[in-house]
Amino acid sequence: MNLNIVPARTGLQWALQGVRTFWRQPLAMTGLFFLFMATVSAVSIVPLVGSALALMVLPALSLGMMAATQTAAQGKFPMPTVLFLAFKSGPARKTMIHLGGWYAVLFLGVMAVSMLADGGQFAKVYFGGSPITPEVVNAASFQLALWVSMVLYLPVSMMFWHAPALVYWHGLPAGKSLFFSMVACWRNLKAFAVYVLVWIGIFTGAGVVSMVIASLLGDPQWVMAILMPMALMMAAMFFTSMLFTVQDCFTTGSGSGTDTGTGPQSGEAPAGRDSPAP
Repeated sequence: MNLNIVPARTGLQWALQGVRTFWRQPLAMTGLFFLFMATVSAVSIVPLVGSALALMVLPALSLGMMAATQTAAQGKFPMPTVLFLAFKSGPARKTMIHLGGWYAVLFLGVMAVSMLADGGQFAKVYFGGSPITPEVVNAASFQLALWVSMVLYLPVSMMFWHAPALVYWHGLPAGKSLFFSMVACWRNLKAFAVYVLVWIGIFTGAGVVSMVIASLLGDPQWVMAILMPMALMMAAMFFTSMLFTVQDCFTTGSGSGTDTGTGPQSGEAPAGRDSPAP
């Protein structure tokens, strides 16, 4: 497995590949993302530990969306069971649980630090323990906690971006997958910056279109009726694009893209000219 350094314009290609693949199976990918969110919501209602469990399943469910994208890219209909691929028996399941545990610990750590800025108001809003009101959102302490959380979450996101795929398809242990994911994101920071900017533009454009359509219909109630399905579809497109970032950042020893068509590999450390030192 080799780490590739891609040009900045590749970020645009990732987003466009995600959009094109989504439209090959739009109902399936939208339905799978809805199932993704429903699963997280269902797990989160478990008494006492629900929030932590919901965080733990996110890496595995993200892997499921990547697997579904692979199926959709082949022109096939991804079944709902593909979302839970990482939970099936196999050598990667235990490692994926470890990965989920690390994600929960680090994310809760970010929330804990944000509590120092506003006494926990942002954390309460995020986890649904407090309503979102203009007074709360506009408070200076809330804004500070929001920015602190965003800055601290960025390296966490980089660590976990590729990690589920590296664990499941390349057989890496949790620690190595987090390290190589961070290195891949950092070495391809320009491409990921373009990727994020493109998606910000897509989401903003979709929101504007939804507002214009709702205003033309002349009824304020249409705003949410149009905006929510549009947001769900845009989020599904975004998750559909994640697989292509992994495929371009990591290649097999033969130089081909990341092999997502087989089970977990033996898990050799990245090597080659553009690879980080283990």
